[in-house]
Amino acid sequence: MSKTNVLLERYVLPFALKIASQKHVLSVRDGIILNMPFMLIGSFFLIFAYLPIPSYANMMGEVFGAAWREKLLYPVKATYDIMAIISSFGIAYRLAEKYKSLDPLTTGAVSLVAFILTIPQNTLFQPLNGATEQIVKGVLPMNFIGSQGLFVAIVIAILSTEIYRFVHDRNFVINMPAGVPPAVAKSFLALIPGFAVMAVVLALRLGVEATPFGNINNMIATIIGIPMHHIGGTLPGMIFSVILIGLLWMVGLHGDAIVLVFIQPVWLANMSENLTAFQAGQPVPHIITQQFYDLWIAPGGTGALLGLVIFMLIRARSAQMKQLGKIAAPGCLFNISEPMVFGIPLVMNPYFAIPFILTPVVLVIITYTAMATGLVTPPVGIALPFTTPIFISGYLATGGHISGTVIQVVNLAISLVIYYPFFRAWDRLKYKEEHQAAQQEAEKALAAAGQLTTR
Repeated sequence: MSKTNVLLERYVLPFALKIASQKHVLSVRDGIILNMPFMLIGSFFLIFAYLPIPSYANMMGEVFGAAWREKLLYPVKATYDIMAIISSFGIAYRLAEKYKSLDPLTTGAVSLVAFILTIPQNTLFQPLNGATEQIVKGVLPMNFIGSQGLFVAIVIAILSTEIYRFVHDRNFVINMPAGVPPAVAKSFLALIPGFAVMAVVLALRLGVEATPFGNINNMIATIIGIPMHHIGGTLPGMIFSVILIGLLWMVGLHGDAIVLVFIQPVWLANMSENLTAFQAGQPVPHIITQQFYDLWIAPGGTGALLGLVIFMLIRARSAQMKQLGKIAAPGCLFNISEPMVFGIPLVMNPYFAIPFILTPVVLVIITYTAMATGLVTPPVGIALPFTTPIFISGYLATGGHISGTVIQVVNLAISLVIYYPFFRAWDRLKYKEEHQAAQQEAEKALAAAGQLTTR
């Protein structure tokens, strides 16, 4: 066993196990996993919508019409864009299970209603004729019920469950007579605890609405966005961005959706200036662009997970890791990481926190240095879909320079080195759990056979 593995198992893993076994952390992780099958389904439609093959897009347009991609993305919107709603129910459900005294189904429903209560039910509508924007009432903004609203969903799920438990365990409930059907009795049990939850969440919403933020989601977005506007396309800013993206993902938030909304305009502007210079035959002025992040820092998706998937396919001993590797491989090949993030899961998983955050930071430093010193051609502003597979994308984004592919090979090798000891530790843990479960099942089978023989 290597020294790294010894250090991991002696110092890192015990601390990680202590954090991972905390009921709230477990509930957030297990509740968010409820999104996994839908994310997998949506990711396949996303791949087919953005296959980086021009002839494919032309063929689809001729067969199904100009709006083919929009229609193919319907399942993506129905899976990715309701992540916060599903999580608000799932987290509360799992936390109620751990408390034993609560009905998980009712607790999850109360959490879902409380989460909807935090969302302003209106949105701005911009008429096509250029008329003044209008406020449309009676709608739920999709950005608040999707990945951008996930943090609020997590907080509300935990808060509502704790309030519900506080009231319920002190017997501030309406108990129905014994002859009342259980489903009806449970609904009456939820009246007073549910009212308490709604009252607290309403007070929280009204308090935030009294501030310049307007609503809870805007408050979070503004607080995160203030520093993002000032760091732009600098190396320190890029390092800060990928660290923040990784940290947000680790707590269950869609880090890319939150961070990129503030910094992406800078990257896109840099990309446009690079393209103008490239077309004029001049040196490109910027290294950090949207392509720099998509194609060199995130092979396999956020966290550079392609290396981890490769290990899962060829080195995993546990059945869980082998199977998940097969499921996640197609998505990671096209830089879609959600099946991995919610499948292992990486969310609320202290085992993988270090490599998930460290790997992109190292790749930023290595890639930026290689491009700044002239060893590698910077991205020239050619807009490629983020789903363009590794190696092909590096060549195309640099205007046909093989150095773009070479640095992608180097980056993949670096990600393999960083992820390996953490992968081995996690795989060994899963294999041990599976082995113990198999032994317990065998013992139960033997005991049952023995009882039958005695009879």
